[in-house]
Amino acid sequence: MSDPFKIAIVGVGLVGRRHVDAIRSLQNVSLTAVVDQTPEGEAYAARIGTPYFSDLRQMLQTVAPNGVILATPTPLHIEQGMTCVAHGCPVLVEKPIAVDSASALKLVQAADVSNVPLLIGHHRRHNPIIAAAKDAIDANKIGDVRGIQGSCWFYKPDEYFDVAPWRKKKGAGPISVNLVHDIDLMRYLAGEITQVHAYAQPSLRGFDNEDVAAAVMTFQNGAIATISVSDSIVSPWSWELTSGEYPIYPSTQESSYLIGGSHGSISIPDLRLWSHENGHRDWWTPISATSLKTGASDPLVNQIAHFAKVARKEVSPLVSGWEGFKTLQVVEAIQKSCASGTSVTIADPETVQSKVALRAKNI
Repeated sequence: MSDPFKIAIVGVGLVGRRHVDAIRSLQNVSLTAVVDQTPEGEAYAARIGTPYFSDLRQMLQTVAPNGVILATPTPLHIEQGMTCVAHGCPVLVEKPIAVDSASALKLVQAADVSNVPLLIGHHRRHNPIIAAAKDAIDANKIGDVRGIQGSCWFYKPDEYFDVAPWRKKKGAGPISVNLVHDIDLMRYLAGEITQVHAYAQPSLRGFDNEDVAAAVMTFQNGAIATISVSDSIVSPWSWELTSGEYPIYPSTQESSYLIGGSHGSISIPDLRLWSHENGHRDWWTPISATSLKTGASDPLVNQIAHFAKVARKEVSPLVSGWEGFKTLQVVEAIQKSCASGTSVTIADPETVQSKVALRAKNI
């Protein structure tokens, strides 16, 4: 057995502590340091018996971890990610990768040039439910994907915003905080998004951001998706309430995504695959569903185990820096469309990636 993979956590708020729990559940992974600049973070490190640092660079020089997880506020991701890359340390950055795609591109390029593994924390891709849906779609069980419907509706209580006032500010609405997850899964399951047209409405609570938005998106393969998000709608239809992924959210046994194809459709996360009898496709022929089989495991734990393998160069990243960049491109386009009232075309990510690779080659 190889030596334990030593991970340092930067930022031990709610998400950081979930990563700590995931690390401690794995046998061949260990938590080697906590980096946080708050008294609460220092107290937490002492409570779990882990070396504490207030400075990322000092930690990297003192501990030399095998990998770092950045669970800090998004505006800090690029500077901290660049620090990890400069020290040659593999890094897993919580979603979204950055505040804007231009900043994200700098980090992705730096990691590519330095050959340092960079992963983005879109952990839902590590859920067995999504893996089963991806396998079914790739195996052509629903034919060509033609349409997608997504719902991301829930009601965040007032105290959620009161304990963290930054959540009331512009840019911290449900488009950037929540919809980014759903957009990433749509890209993963159906391919690249080329154009969006979106609308948003101001918060009824008087915050500086939106509390409801909707988008129509076209895909490279000709599919069209519609999706809406709100943190002020009482509803059972969101990934949090349907997937059973995180026990603090009560399960509703509903679905939040519908993916329709030329030969069938699939609902997620209940994984019901719908098709006509004997493959005879018409609306007068009976249609029925079969349930896809899948196991159950914590996607955050799966993501940590995957991070260790990527850092050791055993596998390629499921959610690379480029994947995080491409998802952020779409979220950015949705925000621009909401502001302008016009459709926004997304720059071809493959062209961007090719240009960056060429620049890196010439450095």
